[in-house]
Amino acid sequence: MARTGKWSRWMATVALALAAGNASAADVELLNASYDVARDVYRDLNPAFVAHYRGETGRTVTIAQSHGGSSKQARAVIDGLEADVLTMNNPLDIDQVARAGLLPPGWAGRLPNASAPSWSAILFLVRKGNPKGIRDWGDLVRPGVAVILPNPKTSGNGRYSYLAGWEWARRAGGGADAAGEAYVRKLFANVPVLDTGGRGATSTFVQRGIGDVLLTFENEIALLRAELGAADYEVVVPSLTVRANNPVAVVDRVAAKHGTAGLANAYLQYHYSAAAQEIFAKNYLRPVDDAVLRRHAAAFPELNVFSVEAAFGGWPQAQKRHFADGGVFDRIYSQR
Repeated sequence: MARTGKWSRWMATVALALAAGNASAADVELLNASYDVARDVYRDLNPAFVAHYRGETGRTVTIAQSHGGSSKQARAVIDGLEADVLTMNNPLDIDQVARAGLLPPGWAGRLPNASAPSWSAILFLVRKGNPKGIRDWGDLVRPGVAVILPNPKTSGNGRYSYLAGWEWARRAGGGADAAGEAYVRKLFANVPVLDTGGRGATSTFVQRGIGDVLLTFENEIALLRAELGAADYEVVVPSLTVRANNPVAVVDRVAAKHGTAGLANAYLQYHYSAAAQEIFAKNYLRPVDDAVLRRHAAAFPELNVFSVEAAFGGWPQAQKRHFADGGVFDRIYSQR
């Protein structure tokens, strides 16, 4: 995690970016293509940025949102959705847009912390009283336990859940990949519905009442319990989970076309400001500013986390082996 002292140096560039914004940025709309469960945080962050930008420049801007499963969002941008910025839940989807030539392959080096201003992790949400006694990954593959999570082919949420389960089983099996594959085969045999995105999976679990446990991001669980009543649902912190960084990037080709490059960069740099980091924390996303995280420590339980880079060699390798057409997930799911 980046040191707090770095933020002042990076935020010193924000005023310059604001001043250097394109002349056409007045009364302009910026489109942010984002993942499914980021809706709530941007309801808070976007108005804060608009007010900040108006105070710094006198210009009025509008931030529009497009939400969906992260991979579907990346595909939509590649296919013509003219998003000025991407705010995703894993770098793989932004890499796909980069491979389409819409932004540079080195996009992750343009902002601190590999261009990820916040992060989350996969936790479990169970119903009141935890009637199935779910405590850890091993409980998810017991007979009669219905697990709800989104499709790893279309959702970063689903990919993180798959990889977290695989890594837990691999470690439990003495480091053998065979143990990981055997586990996810059993896990998806217990999944009755595969929604395309995290918010759809949440609706299946909460509104349709399907399933005994929902696997989703920590922030989604916290917001659900706050909205629906903490007494009706319980959170389970597994013994191991995966760190899910939330990277952001300007879609250079679109921003150049719209004349919004300066505004788009200012918007993403604002994600690292103390005000935006507070907004992340209040929406139960873990901020990367250490000082802000310490102020909100009571809201975030201690986690035993691993990274996709350390456990799977990075997202490109994980995607090729597990989630590409004909990969491990396709093989195990077709054999259900």
